[in-house]
Amino acid sequence: MTPRPSSSGPEPRKTTGKKTAGKKTAKAAEKPVAKKAVAKEAVAKKAVAKKAVANKKGAQKTATKKTAPREAVAPPRAEVAVSPALDAGDRERLLAGTHHDPHAVLGAHRVPGGVAFRAFRPYALAVTVLSGKLRVELHDDGDGFFSGLVPLAEVPLHRLLVAYEGTVQEVEDPYRFLPTLGELDLHLIGEGRHEQLWRALGAHPATHDGVAGTRFAVWAPNARGVRVAGGFNFWDGTGHPMRSLGSTGVWELFLPGVGAGELYKFEITRPDGSRTFRADPLARRTEVPPATSSVVHASDYTWGDEEWLAHRADAPAHEAPMSVYEVHLPSWRPGLTYRDLAEQLPAYVADLGFTHVELMPVAEHPFGGSWGYQVTGFYAPTARLGDPDDFKYLVDRLHRAGIGVLMDWVPAHFPRDDWALAEFDGRPLYEHSDPLRAAHPDWGTLEFDFGRREVRNFLVANAVYWCEEFHIDGLRVDAVASMLYLDYSREPGQWTPNEHGGRENLDAVAFLQEMNATLYRRVPGVVTVAEESTAWDGVTRATHHKGPSGFGGLGFGLKWNMGWMHDSLEYIGREPVHRKYHHHEMTFSMVYAYSENYVLPISHDEVVHGKKSLVSKMPGDWWQQRANERAYLGYMWAHPGKQLLFMGQEFAQGAEWSEAHGPDWWLLDPEYGAAADHRGVRDLVRDLNTVYRATPALWRRDTHPSGFAWVVGDAADDDVLAFLRLDADGTPLLAVSNFAPVVRSGYRLGVPDDVPAWHEVLNTDAARYGGGDVLNPHPVKPDAQGWHGRPASIRLTLPPLATVWLRPA
Repeated sequence: MTPRPSSSGPEPRKTTGKKTAGKKTAKAAEKPVAKKAVAKEAVAKKAVAKKAVANKKGAQKTATKKTAPREAVAPPRAEVAVSPALDAGDRERLLAGTHHDPHAVLGAHRVPGGVAFRAFRPYALAVTVLSGKLRVELHDDGDGFFSGLVPLAEVPLHRLLVAYEGTVQEVEDPYRFLPTLGELDLHLIGEGRHEQLWRALGAHPATHDGVAGTRFAVWAPNARGVRVAGGFNFWDGTGHPMRSLGSTGVWELFLPGVGAGELYKFEITRPDGSRTFRADPLARRTEVPPATSSVVHASDYTWGDEEWLAHRADAPAHEAPMSVYEVHLPSWRPGLTYRDLAEQLPAYVADLGFTHVELMPVAEHPFGGSWGYQVTGFYAPTARLGDPDDFKYLVDRLHRAGIGVLMDWVPAHFPRDDWALAEFDGRPLYEHSDPLRAAHPDWGTLEFDFGRREVRNFLVANAVYWCEEFHIDGLRVDAVASMLYLDYSREPGQWTPNEHGGRENLDAVAFLQEMNATLYRRVPGVVTVAEESTAWDGVTRATHHKGPSGFGGLGFGLKWNMGWMHDSLEYIGREPVHRKYHHHEMTFSMVYAYSENYVLPISHDEVVHGKKSLVSKMPGDWWQQRANERAYLGYMWAHPGKQLLFMGQEFAQGAEWSEAHGPDWWLLDPEYGAAADHRGVRDLVRDLNTVYRATPALWRRDTHPSGFAWVVGDAADDDVLAFLRLDADGTPLLAVSNFAPVVRSGYRLGVPDDVPAWHEVLNTDAARYGGGDVLNPHPVKPDAQGWHGRPASIRLTLPPLATVWLRPA
């Protein structure tokens, strides 16, 4: 992972008189402001408003049928009426945005003498209550407050007729509705165990008490008050304060008439009284960056991947073929949307025979150059390429093409943008309260507080969300090592040991175990893959099995083999004359190959920032570079472990990858003189995948020592490696790599004596791949002569800088 600094997007402007709508147009309509200093103008405006209300009353009989209001009933005469107006304290807190329970004072409430109606409508000239035949114009109490006492025995259903300058609107009263979150939701949130947290928090179009609108809910326990602001109220949340639901720290409000597509943010009053506009942490859709607002979203997508899901769990990932094509979506073919990609990417990947794609970036992020590693919208697919349903369409089409979908997932850290998660409600909330635990020393970001149950819940539910809502088949979890160690990139004195005096981050360990256990329990067939670069014990061990360190396993399905990647690239990048002195770099991986369930990654991180593309890492001239890459890929596909290859490397792109323009597809253009060279490497990748998938010996026992046996691992002077891969029934595949630039004729290798003949099924030196066509075209029969500790042997012609695969004929 190579994150870069994030850039903050624009924040909605705060205004006092003229408000900016900000939803579809750059210029907003002006809203009237009643000024006490201009008494005559105010009186004239209210006279106009009253006339408008009177003109509209005749049309109310049909307009009010939707709420089926109860008929008003007169109260007992013994009650003594009270003033319905709000007291000074409630008024002040509502104006300041610090009221924790606006529903307790706004709306309709039974009081001595009848029912008190109260409305808070900034900039309104008049407010009238409508309930059946009842029409009551409320008294203007100033500052946007209106109230009235109606002699009724019970609280009726009602609507409001609100007059502004030049318009009259009949609306539902948001403060007449009961909470939209139930006790179970709040209990689970409080316990940090709401596994479908996205269904409770965020913005959800819904019908509540027979009325269509959107329910908003956000966790902000340190806030003095929270209001909803958006295009629907001209980015002024003054009239839409939310209520606090008990001790959970959750704030909630149902807004009638607000639907999908509306922009919104939460206006939070911090403990110090200042205010901040924040994007919704659980927004399921966002504006296109650099704009930063959240978008109310309702999905209507119909999936068509039932067959894929039905068979996804037929075999665990470590016992099934898996070759992964890593894709940076915005640059694979720049300019394509999710739906455009859905028409091209599945066909391309299927043609090359990859079993999976790994997509980056998926979650929303403000700065494209971060490649999605500094996330601000953990629950929203990036809007750069389309809306959430468009992304579902891409996943669906990949599944229908028989391709699994993994995504990069980044739970380690988040950027400091002041409209996102950093000090979300005025104090450290998602980040750790200890600055030594919160600030990431390398990336300028903040680390999550994995010890806080609500934060853990936010992340665990997020993992579940992508797999349940978007049918994602697996998560490649970024930067796991940075989470596991308290002293990661920190010098002595910059970190505090855990309760046992160790360097392990016990909170992060518990989080990763909970995430993996929850995900595997809820989503059959899913796989999690750890990018973990240390020798942590038990990354892919079950969480309930303790290892020598005393920890249970982290519970991942697979782990990137970073050691194999570094060692093998170091070796293959050397001039052949020097390779014999570094032979151990190619054999050492088998010392620990079965300590974890591994993926062999040649990822985006290895082909950027001066590291060169895969083919450009190779020594020699252009022919030798391609031959080296082909030999390396053949060795990689035969080595125990799953494979991952970043886009562009499948056709030997010479230049480093850049997110600005993506792969150099022009290299494959028939009009380009060297196109055949690049097409040859791509043809090899296709054939590697084809033979790999058809040969269980190459994948069924990837994680068991019985699936591998050295033929010769110490032929350093020859630069030769040879080994057997074995299926569960003993069926072998012989892989031989010659990393020297010379042909080795009659090279003898020890083999089992129960195979009557061997047939070459793949040779990276074949002419169709751009090689010299030094082949073993006929079946090779073993001799009775023992060799390499085996009872029989064969003699092969080993092409230069090439890998050869043979199977029983």
